[in-house]
Amino acid sequence: MAVATQRPRQEFLRAATDFGPRKASPSRLSSDEDWELRHGWEEQYNSEEYLTILNSEFYMYYTDKRHESGGKPKLEDLTRQFEEWRNRDRVKTVFAGLMLCLNLGVDPPDVVKTNPTATLECWIDPAAPSSASTKVMESIGKALMTQYETLSIRTRYKQFLDPSHDETKRCCITLRRNSRDERVLFHYNGHGVPLPTSSGEIWYFNRNYTQYIPVSLYDLQQWLAGPTIYVLDVSHAGNVIANFGRFIEKHEQENKEILEKEPDAAVQSYSDNILLAACGKAETLPTNPDLPADLFTSCLTTPVAISLRCFVLNSQVPIDVTLKDLEKVPGRSQERRTPLGELNWIFTAITDTIAWGSLSRKDFRKLFRQDLMVAALFRNYLLAERLMKANNCHPETRPELPSTHNHPLWQSWDLAVEMVLAQLPAMIASEAGGPHYEYQHSSFFAEQLTAFEVYLSQGAPERKAPDQLPIVLQVLLSQVHRLRALILLSRFLDLGPWAVHLALSIGIFPYVLKLLQSAAHELKPVMIFIWARILAFDQSTQSELLKDNGYKYFLTALKPDAGLPVGNQSEHRAMSAFIIAMFCKDFHQGQVVSLSPELFQACLDHMYDPENPLLRQWSCLCISMLWKDFPEAKWAGIRANVHQRLCQMVLDPVPEVRAAALHALKNFLGIPDLTEQVAQTEQAIVSTVMIMTSDGNSMVRGELVVFFSYFVKRYENKFIVAAYEELVDERHRLQYLALQNDEKKSFASQSHANLLETAEYRSNVSEKGTQQTREQISKHSIHASIWKHILILSIDPHPEVARKAILVTDYMHAKLLSSALGTHAQTLMDDLIILGRRPALSRQPSLTPLPRLGEVPIVPNTSYDKKNDGYLAASLKRTATSFVALKNIAFGSSATGNSTSPMSSSSSTLNPHQPQPQPSAVRIRVPDEWSRPPDAHDHSLHSVPYEPAERPMPRDYRPDTESDTTTFPLKSGFYDWSIEYFREPQMKTDEPDEPGSDDYNSRLWRRMRNEKTLNTTQPLKALAGTSRWDVPSGSVTNKSQPIRMCFHQFEDHLAVADDRDGISVWDWQQRILLNRFSNGNPTGSKITETQFVNEDDQALLITGANDGVVKIFRDYDMKEKIELVAAYRGLTDLVPSNKNVGMVFEWQQGQGKLLVAGDVKVIRIWNAATEICTNEIPARSGSCITSLTSDQVAGNVFVAGYGDGALRVFDQREKPATAMKQAWRSHKQWITNVHMQRGGMRELISGSRNGEIKLWDIRMKEEIRTITATRNTLRTLSVHEHAPVFVTGSDKHDIKFFNVNGAFLNSVVPNSKVFPTLNRTNPIAATAFHPHRMMLACSSLHDDHISLFTCHDRRKSDRRSVVQDV
Repeated sequence: MAVATQRPRQEFLRAATDFGPRKASPSRLSSDEDWELRHGWEEQYNSEEYLTILNSEFYMYYTDKRHESGGKPKLEDLTRQFEEWRNRDRVKTVFAGLMLCLNLGVDPPDVVKTNPTATLECWIDPAAPSSASTKVMESIGKALMTQYETLSIRTRYKQFLDPSHDETKRCCITLRRNSRDERVLFHYNGHGVPLPTSSGEIWYFNRNYTQYIPVSLYDLQQWLAGPTIYVLDVSHAGNVIANFGRFIEKHEQENKEILEKEPDAAVQSYSDNILLAACGKAETLPTNPDLPADLFTSCLTTPVAISLRCFVLNSQVPIDVTLKDLEKVPGRSQERRTPLGELNWIFTAITDTIAWGSLSRKDFRKLFRQDLMVAALFRNYLLAERLMKANNCHPETRPELPSTHNHPLWQSWDLAVEMVLAQLPAMIASEAGGPHYEYQHSSFFAEQLTAFEVYLSQGAPERKAPDQLPIVLQVLLSQVHRLRALILLSRFLDLGPWAVHLALSIGIFPYVLKLLQSAAHELKPVMIFIWARILAFDQSTQSELLKDNGYKYFLTALKPDAGLPVGNQSEHRAMSAFIIAMFCKDFHQGQVVSLSPELFQACLDHMYDPENPLLRQWSCLCISMLWKDFPEAKWAGIRANVHQRLCQMVLDPVPEVRAAALHALKNFLGIPDLTEQVAQTEQAIVSTVMIMTSDGNSMVRGELVVFFSYFVKRYENKFIVAAYEELVDERHRLQYLALQNDEKKSFASQSHANLLETAEYRSNVSEKGTQQTREQISKHSIHASIWKHILILSIDPHPEVARKAILVTDYMHAKLLSSALGTHAQTLMDDLIILGRRPALSRQPSLTPLPRLGEVPIVPNTSYDKKNDGYLAASLKRTATSFVALKNIAFGSSATGNSTSPMSSSSSTLNPHQPQPQPSAVRIRVPDEWSRPPDAHDHSLHSVPYEPAERPMPRDYRPDTESDTTTFPLKSGFYDWSIEYFREPQMKTDEPDEPGSDDYNSRLWRRMRNEKTLNTTQPLKALAGTSRWDVPSGSVTNKSQPIRMCFHQFEDHLAVADDRDGISVWDWQQRILLNRFSNGNPTGSKITETQFVNEDDQALLITGANDGVVKIFRDYDMKEKIELVAAYRGLTDLVPSNKNVGMVFEWQQGQGKLLVAGDVKVIRIWNAATEICTNEIPARSGSCITSLTSDQVAGNVFVAGYGDGALRVFDQREKPATAMKQAWRSHKQWITNVHMQRGGMRELISGSRNGEIKLWDIRMKEEIRTITATRNTLRTLSVHEHAPVFVTGSDKHDIKFFNVNGAFLNSVVPNSKVFPTLNRTNPIAATAFHPHRMMLACSSLHDDHISLFTCHDRRKSDRRSVVQDV
């Protein structure tokens, strides 16, 4: 039995997108014997096994829940969204007064009885020959009490046989006094007294039974007060209900007046009264001699017996059963496997179901779940209404209930009764010594479970409450159907919180709580699943789990050696870990009883489970909740080395697991006794998690900031010192840069003496800064390193991470200003603000949020704290931990050995006096111009003002406002977000994978559209290599300089990046601007790459800028819906230089990898599924990487082009040290582009700055072919993905088309026909082929127009020629 399976990632079948070449037909192979793929891949693509792998299912990336929500929990509050399911004001009926006013043998004066008439009272005939009437009266009273005891055995009953007025008063007052605030039952049988009056008075006797004495409702209410339930079995009982409310209002008004005079006075409560009346105002009880005289009481107390009698009396089909035989139905009502017990069981299920479907949830809980006595009476009242109405009486209640006498489920009740009666003669004969007869049990419950299963198979349309839910509750009482009922119940709870709320409202909780005591092994998986859903909905059930040791059920299941009878054991263990975590959450008693070495060991073992990340995640969170604010558990974790294992999980392949490990480590911090051992342990943890600052997932980085905030709060004084000294370093850096800039400006105009004076001043500034650096207290400390990381995170590319980090920096700077160093710190901040405004430093801003710091109020500190002075003077404990220095974000630079930043990642601070390393020559005896990018001398000439665009934000992002109050340390929402997994459906198929759903149909339509596009463009690819590409297809005006362009494979989308941070998305078919937004990269940087992700389905747009940041956008073509999905630093070690290429990347859809390179010494491979850098391959060159391309089919081989003209081939399957497999140095100048086709012949084409185009085969040492495309500077090179065509753009405003054989096809000039007066000397800025269509987009520098050209289709010309000849 598989109760739950982990929901799979979104996936879809690979469409025939020609990521690989289509399998050639035999005719083609026979006609062209030389046709083969490059690089020796022909054999692979003819392999059936290889093609099967290529056509297999593959994932869509960046579509998980963490990308939609960013790890932020939903703002919905389940406690407010749903009504309270518990009966907080639970009331019990503790005392009952049974008033029997029969006066046997004497008829009341206003009652006329038929002859014959009904005589049975409590199934006893008073007219039967027996002893004195007093004995009969006692028997009737005893029988009535026995009948009531079947409803509630714990209620104390008191009989009052023919009571007098005074006795009634005394009795009622005693009942209320003994019951206190609990409910009293008042049963009134008035068959021997006059009818109730029109004002609601009921009658009793005087002491001598010579007169009838009326009792007003006002007096009766005063004696009984509330809460009370009145059962009125008397004709004209409706008069009591009609007048009851009027007298209650009178009592309440009196109470109000008393409280106004004396507020502390004790007054009686008259609320929460319930009335059950046998008939209406002017109705008389049935007098059918075959029915009891107290038919209403019989229905309320013996529903099965009266149902059997009424069925026999009213049956239209002859039944071989007499009324006497009904007394011989075998069994007891408490034994569900006997006929009588099964009928009682079915009756309870049916009446509960009728009430569930007819009443409001509030009334159902109040009447059917609050009080055992009230629930039984109202359950039986539903039968009373049916039978009384069949006898021309209309029972009434207060509160009023809807009519249910004709509910369809009554037919099921009649069937159950009929099945018992049909077998009754055989059972009677068997008991009398006849043939043995085996009772055939009813199929009612099995049929209702089947109906419930049908409801679940329909997916719970419109969240309609199932009618069978109360029946499922009753089935849990039976071992026969229990397992099936629990499985169906778990499927229902899986529908979401609304389903869990319905199940809890119906009363499922006591049953599943009791089942935790069951030793049945087969129930464990489903019980774990159900309890996970309950705790995910309502955490307040912890106290119930503590009672009777119910939590041990899940501790046992969590053990690795505890076998579970289910296939996906690891997922159920993850649920058990979740249950224990919820049991410990904010519940100290739960932490105490759960703490054990076995629990730690079980969680540690599960952290090594490679198959189920959910189990690893919740093992971490279970520990996190166990030791949160619980020092004993933390020390136990230290002894078990739990913190060390958590530190090892910082590189787990699943982001949720990494965040969970951080959450657990965050809660580990804060052991009250801060000994040296504790401090060393905490510092070791922090040193380990610092690597996560470069994590690719924003949720993980956000959790890391929260972790840092806890560490900062714990060591606040040390971070005050680190923050102060960082300000000192920052001021020194800016002063040095300002001095350098001033020297450059005045060097030519200064005399020799002035130069010497300036050099001396510079030396003094440098020596002063060096001395300050030498005297730093926090230098080399873990606290200074963490503070630098926090400053870097404060300008994180993801807004949510940056917002959290800014809160930490603001908090610490405020603390710094209010400390003993506050005056000095304020002076530093003022200096930084002045220095930061200098124009020369505008491109190198400080990472410290200075504008915010200037607004921080200064807390005056007039007295100098000598304790703090001594503390600051003391040397702090230093560690050998190195730290990553503050980056120069404007250029994306980082601390490396040849960085020009004053702050290095090494343990020493860069001395401004030391000679700065200069970029080494790219190649000896080669002109420096050869290794410069073609656009090195470009400058912006905007003809129109640049219009800033709106920056997309993550979903539900809300920046902090002044009115927001922030608690410190920061609060994490990751745990609450993780809980949501157990509130979401896990068993049902995802909407996009459900045939017939809107998402499924949309996906199917897109797949068909993709196939149509491929089929339409496939024939054109053969013609493209010999046809002219000079057919204008229109143009668009981008209103900013296009630099990078990218076509979507199947949508009519063209993404255009300008020379700043703007991205425009065009519908090239309709010439409509769909959206324009800002990439958000810093001033002075620009977008260097744009590509599409998940193009076969709903695509995302991925961008890269030369600050090293990668960003991914969802709904990029819709201004109202666009969202930032992910943002991270793909490169953190960019080296600024005058040959800056920034960052280049290559997206591999099949592998789900992003290859990133640029002004760095390595090629980083980011895994989109894990969102971490999985490999760093040495670039094997001192020159920057200018272009990347890869085999998009298998995804193992990629090629990098370099600034010195070299090309290198790498294989990802090899170790980084041996990954380079080929190196070509035929090019002598900057590689403009290198590209490997996705389809076609898989040509590998490269182009260098000097106009040389070369074709390569990775198996060969030399190029296959060299083509001189231009004698001018080659600005752009674009290769068609499938057609044997490439295009070049030069600095002389010409675009040339060639085929791969080197044949020149034609040249075009952008906008030559549309804008004939355009300056024809502007260099070409960008070119881009459509991946499938024969279309090119191009643009030139200093021009915001984009021209579209298509290939000349000779087939259409041939057809026109044929028509003309005819």
